[in-house]
Amino acid sequence: MAKPEIHTMEELSAAIGVSRPTLSRYFQDPSKVSKSSVERIRRGLEQVEYIPNFFATRMNRKKTGMIGVIIPYLNDLFFTRLLESIERAAMRAGYTVITQCSHSDPEIEARAAETFLSMNVDGAVVAPLGNRSDLKVYERLNARLPFVLMDSRPARLSGVDFVGTDHVQSTGLITEYLSRVGAPPVFLAMPRVNFNALEREMAYISKMEELGFEPTIIGIESLNGEGYFEAHGLAVLDDHFSKGNFIDASILCANDRVAIGALRAAARHRLEPGALHRGGLRIAGHDDYPLSEFMIPTLTTVAQNVQAIGQAAVDRLIEKLRVEKPHDNQAVQLMDGVLKVRDSA
Repeated sequence: MAKPEIHTMEELSAAIGVSRPTLSRYFQDPSKVSKSSVERIRRGLEQVEYIPNFFATRMNRKKTGMIGVIIPYLNDLFFTRLLESIERAAMRAGYTVITQCSHSDPEIEARAAETFLSMNVDGAVVAPLGNRSDLKVYERLNARLPFVLMDSRPARLSGVDFVGTDHVQSTGLITEYLSRVGAPPVFLAMPRVNFNALEREMAYISKMEELGFEPTIIGIESLNGEGYFEAHGLAVLDDHFSKGNFIDASILCANDRVAIGALRAAARHRLEPGALHRGGLRIAGHDDYPLSEFMIPTLTTVAQNVQAIGQAAVDRLIEKLRVEKPHDNQAVQLMDGVLKVRDSA
């Protein structure tokens, strides 16, 4: 026999003979309801078909148990891994994650922030879109609720907690490695669409000068107008290889997705990157993108500790949620990168 369907808390209250306020307290926190009422409610719920409204049971709480997360891309496996790390850390702490994607659009990013404010989320973790972001959006979030930036940070935004990779250490690590095993590397940059792009470029310059080498940077301007990193790496090196440039160079790419495009360009020109092949061409990246170890050749890179970044961002946010009087000191936590030596360099 089918159970009767219940659609509202009022209907449920009448069906099982418990007051509406008692039901509300039960769905918020069963420990706030007497044992006899808890048992009565549970027996009643077994007799009906009822699913509590997720948002309705949270909107009247001082704390909703929800954390808002904004990421810039859905088609990037790096952010998929980062989001997974955040969700797992949040679930272990008893929070529900509500995710919004800015889709590389500052207006969507701003709207996502306003959505979180309207939903009364307890706090937010944001991977910023880049230099096209409206910094007032971050300032508004930071003024209204506990807020942590992750992955990349705007140079012009101060006083906001940040968790990410130490790009000076990580980029310096792979620059030094490439300089030791082959020619000092050329840096295949990308259009300055995010803060990490410029930070890694500056870290490369600093390490090259420290090692006594002249920095060489290519690929700052987009050649094809496409926003995808792989297409940028392909277009830049396809152009250079067709002119005979850098065919025996060490090339450090701004990230692994650019490096995947670079490997495609090498294959198109029948070049074989890596120490195992004739010639001096080496190609390396940064991030340890999930597909890096499945490329041909497998990609030498620097791994970001994605799991630790996600966990630390959630830990810091929860720490801020539990402080009654927020303090002004900014917390910055930077994770070291780890060199992953593979066939391409």
